[in-house]
Amino acid sequence: MDEKLIQRLEAAVGRLEALSAGGFGAGGLTEIGGDEAARDPSILAFDDLISQFVGRVKSAAEKIGGQVLDVTKIIEEAFSVQKELLIKVKQTQKPDMTGLVEFLKPLNDVITKATGMTEGRRSDFFNHLKTTADSLTALVWIAYTGKDCGMSMPIGHVEESWQMAEFYNNKVLVEYRNKDLIHVEWAKALKELYVPGLRDYVKTHYPLGPVWSATGKTVSAPSKTPTPSAPAPPLPPPASLFSSEPPQPSSSRPKEGMNAVFQEISSGKPVTAGLRKVTNDMKTKNRADRTSVVAVGEKGHVNSPSFSKAGPPKLELQMGRKWVVENQIGRKNLVIDDCDAKQTVYIFGCKDSVLQIQGKVNNITIDKCTKMGVVFTDVVAACEIVNCNGVEVQCQGSAPTISVDNTAGCQVYLSKDSLEASITTAKSSEINILVPGAEPDGDWGEHALPQQFVHVYKDGQFVTTPVSHSGG
Repeated sequence: MDEKLIQRLEAAVGRLEALSAGGFGAGGLTEIGGDEAARDPSILAFDDLISQFVGRVKSAAEKIGGQVLDVTKIIEEAFSVQKELLIKVKQTQKPDMTGLVEFLKPLNDVITKATGMTEGRRSDFFNHLKTTADSLTALVWIAYTGKDCGMSMPIGHVEESWQMAEFYNNKVLVEYRNKDLIHVEWAKALKELYVPGLRDYVKTHYPLGPVWSATGKTVSAPSKTPTPSAPAPPLPPPASLFSSEPPQPSSSRPKEGMNAVFQEISSGKPVTAGLRKVTNDMKTKNRADRTSVVAVGEKGHVNSPSFSKAGPPKLELQMGRKWVVENQIGRKNLVIDDCDAKQTVYIFGCKDSVLQIQGKVNNITIDKCTKMGVVFTDVVAACEIVNCNGVEVQCQGSAPTISVDNTAGCQVYLSKDSLEASITTAKSSEINILVPGAEPDGDWGEHALPQQFVHVYKDGQFVTTPVSHSGG
């Protein structure tokens, strides 16, 4: 007899024995108790998954410490919550959508906690944090209730969630492969936790989703007592369970004002004459006041359009290695002209502004900016655009890598020396790449990157092709 069939029969016998030991009630079999559920083969297998795979991730994180250890503890918490939910599934009748949202709230809370660590000012371990936050959505496979529920089957959902997280996990591998191998160990262990770990667990025990109890207790949303004069407030949409971030509306292209600035810069005219330069006395290390704010107005006053409620505007060199440009509002004459290939540029929370970076730098990151224009000469590693809305970026020299993530509305102008750049996009829309024309004074050629794809199952695997734009 097939070994797997024997294992399935033994599991079924064990299940029946547990139910029999619990006795019978007037309505049939009584619900399985917590102790019996915890001894179920599928729960014991999940314990093994936590011990083996989560244990490896945490072991590596303990050697790293800091935020990486903190976010790894959230992974451990999330898998512990999933175990408790799997036990409760065996004691609970299948709920309606409202009840399902309430049932899975503990898991959603943990995922939200991980997502919160990626928000605000970008951490040096942002890629670790983002990998974790995106990967935890794999645990939502437990919400699968059938082919019409709006999500992939459990195995497919786990794989798709990891593919989303792997974009950032690969960044960890690339960044630390020649610097600190313990980070590489952490990234590899995290991947194995989901693929093959969680994927194979789901494939073995829950390929069609969780199996709810036929006679267990019911789950419903917590009761609220509305006032007699007012109707009960509407329930939150179920979609919030499957997404840790609210959907962001697509943005239109930047307004004419920014286009005009870019066109002037692209024309090659000496427009930099009117730009405000960062002089030696403006650098943090040379300023008498030693504050973190660079004066952007006459006589040291900050013009009101340049002030952001998120914090004071900054344009400064920190520790001689990192240029920080933050909270600049309505400033179209920002420029960094004293930089070198060992320095990085981090642009955060800017709006309706234009920054020129004159010279070669190691890396440029544009984070949470709106209607922002950035013109740079050369970058050694990469130019990264994340969490932005309506930005324009122009490379006048060379750039090996350009990545766009979670961004709506982005135009990238490439020079002839940067046409071989590798461009990576994820969770983004309205991405247009503009390349120079054949003639020196020719028009720019505009190419829209596809954001829709067709997946066809062929010869034992899925073949993915982009959807072509009509008229393209």
